[in-house]
Amino acid sequence: MDLREHRSKLSSDRKATTTTDMETIYTFFNIGIVATLFGTRGEDSAGNVYYNTPWIYIIPALILVLFVAYLMGSFNFATFISKKKYNDDIREHGSGNAGMTNMMRTYGTKAAAFTLLGDFLKTVLAVFVGYLVFGKTGGYVAGLGAVIGHTWPLYYNFKGGKGVVTAITMILCTKPILALLLIIIFVAIVAATKYISLGSIMCSLLYPVLLHNFGTVGIIELICCFLVVVLLVYNHRENLKRLYAGKENKFSFKKSK
Repeated sequence: MDLREHRSKLSSDRKATTTTDMETIYTFFNIGIVATLFGTRGEDSAGNVYYNTPWIYIIPALILVLFVAYLMGSFNFATFISKKKYNDDIREHGSGNAGMTNMMRTYGTKAAAFTLLGDFLKTVLAVFVGYLVFGKTGGYVAGLGAVIGHTWPLYYNFKGGKGVVTAITMILCTKPILALLLIIIFVAIVAATKYISLGSIMCSLLYPVLLHNFGTVGIIELICCFLVVVLLVYNHRENLKRLYAGKENKFSFKKSK
């Protein structure tokens, strides 16, 4: 074997190793630690690999994921920023909601941007933990836990936000193309009506309708999806009343006085 052939073989071996490593990482995050350790590997007629994991391991794993994600979601950045930066509590202003929109109206664009970033990152971390523990299913369960935590935060007397940013981040981590589509629909609705609540509610309702068009979804994942939708609609119940009465506040980038 001459030098050129040797280099070609080395390059080919590196590519093969890299491909194998990427496939291993993808498979690991698709099934998680629990299935890797306690599941039995199988393959269907189409050649798709799956892992049968006993429920005795699945249930504790998903409860753990839900609890950890709830604790992460409970860190409410709107409340934290309003207290640390403004010596105030955002929940005592405007709609009383500890979320990005109320931060925008009360403290302005910068405060809202930091709130958005914080809520986005905490949800990404929560869903990552879910994937790590029990793959894609764990990611959905973690997203649900983060939304629950954001709505009823343990650290802030169980009074938080409506969970819209948390929910869309969950969808972005589990079904990114669907998330982008929902964001486009949301922007279009808000641009046309100036009602953020209407855009949030409509996109929430569209989420389960469109979900099956973006890949296979398991029963646990579907349950998490519907529970997130129920939570979001419930959190917007006062907005629905105001929309019906024609008294809902329209969105503006101007800081409220």
